[in-house]
Order: sequence, then C-alpha cells, then structure tokens
Amino acid sequence: RDAGNRGDDPQGAGRGVCFGMRRLLFALWLLSAPAGMALAQNSPALYDVYAQGRYEDAARAGAAARTAYGYALAARAVMADAVLRDTPCMECLQRAEALARQAVAADPKLADGQVLLAVSLGYQSRIKGIFWARMQNYPNQAKAALDAAVAAEPNNPYAVSALGGWQVEIVRGGGPFLARQLFGATLGEAMGLFDRAIRLAPANVAVRYQIALSLAGLDPEAHRARILSELDAAMRAMPNTAYERRLFSRAGELKAAMTGDRVKLDVLVRKYQGYP
Repeated sequence: RDAGNRGDDPQGAGRGVCFGMRRLLFALWLLSAPAGMALAQNSPALYDVYAQGRYEDAARAGAAARTAYGYALAARAVMADAVLRDTPCMECLQRAEALARQAVAADPKLADGQVLLAVSLGYQSRIKGIFWARMQNYPNQAKAALDAAVAAEPNNPYAVSALGGWQVEIVRGGGPFLARQLFGATLGEAMGLFDRAIRLAPANVAVRYQIALSLAGLDPEAHRARILSELDAAMRAMPNTAYERRLFSRAGELKAAMTGDRVKLDVLVRKYQGYP
C-alpha cells in the first residue's frame, strides 16, 4: 500500500512497472455501477427487470434478445450479482465477460459493453493474480475497452468516472513519476475526470459512491473532505435500482467508518473494492 514514492526513483523503474500494472488491474473494477443510460433508453422492459434486482431473469432475457443492448444488460446483471456476493465467483465473472464480448461484437461503440468487458477482466485478474492476468493480456485488453468506451460516448458518466479511477490507482501503485511517464496518468487528471462525471450525473448514487471509494483506497486522510462530500451526495441522491440501494447502504457504512478506527476502514474499503 505504501508504494507511492517508489515511482520517484528511476532506478526502481522495474518495480514501479509491476506496481503500476497491479494497480491498473484494480482500477478496472471501479465501475461497479448500474447499467448505463443507453440500456435504460433502448431496452426499457429488460432494464426494468434488472432494476428490480432480478439479476438472473435479466441476464437470461438480455441474452435471449440477441442485441448489443441485451447482451450488455445481461452482462451488467451478472456483474451486479457477482459484486454483491460475499465471496468471489469466478464462474460469474467469466459469464459476464462472455456476455460483454458479445455486446462489443454486436456494437463496438456501445460504451456499456466495453466498460463491462473491462470490469469483468479486472475482477478476474484480482482473483487469479497479476502474473496470470499478464499472461492473458488482460490489462491491455481492459484498458483498450475503457478507451473505446470514452471515445464512443464521451458524456457517459460511468465511463468517465471509471477512467478517473484508473488514473488514481496507477498513481497510487507506481508513484507520480512512473504513472505520468509510463501511463500518462496523473492525480490532477483523475480529479478532473471525477469533476466531469459529477457534472454529467450530479445526483447519481453510483458515480458519487465510486469516486469516494476510489479516493478512500488512495488516501482517506489526505482526501477526507472530498470523500465525505461524495458520500453525503450519494446518500442525498435517490436510488433508482436495487443495486443503487445497496450502494446507498454501503455509502452510509463507509461514512461511519471514516470517523472510526482506520484499520476497520481499510478492511471495509478492501471488501467493497472486491478483493477475495
């Protein structure tokens, strides 16, 4: 966790790359948000099943639709179920990946499909480990998917906030120097992306929650004011889905932990970040 300064030493470049790659895998997780706006607009009946928390029904119906939106919604439903479980489910993540790839194949410019592909790869990488993930070329695949998502839909708040989270974790893992030199990632850019995501969706529970969780994983003391502000905003927002209601509850738990024991906070953040 205390690797930030290593990136300032050019002699430690090899180690910094390793830390940067590991944090890249973590950053891919950050979009544990509900299905995107395009899904709600283009597949309202399917989205309603998802919004009710009927994840298996939504997954089956979405896949049966055989459209990009249907596959993406199915992937989102499977990911939501996996994220909310108490223990990791590799089978669930592989299923989500397969559905997301079908969505991307059907429409590469649907941001939701690309984002969900990145998320599913990131979760699997966390379970299997950095070396397995690199053998599978998952980091590069996932980064390409996130880039494609933002390029296709630059005003998609989930894609924008995810890219901000990626920047945060690369800076955290490799240090400011290597993050900037090797990945073009900076904390300033991350904060700009977070601000942009908020402007796009100021009352979105998931966007606010994910920004707070990202910064809590980076440094809960240095970013305390921003974290509490985002958590408060998440708790003032109106949850629109069963998934958002769970995030609403988690935001309350994180806020309470921010005023308590640091060890307890770290455990809770790690749990919500999806580590096995």
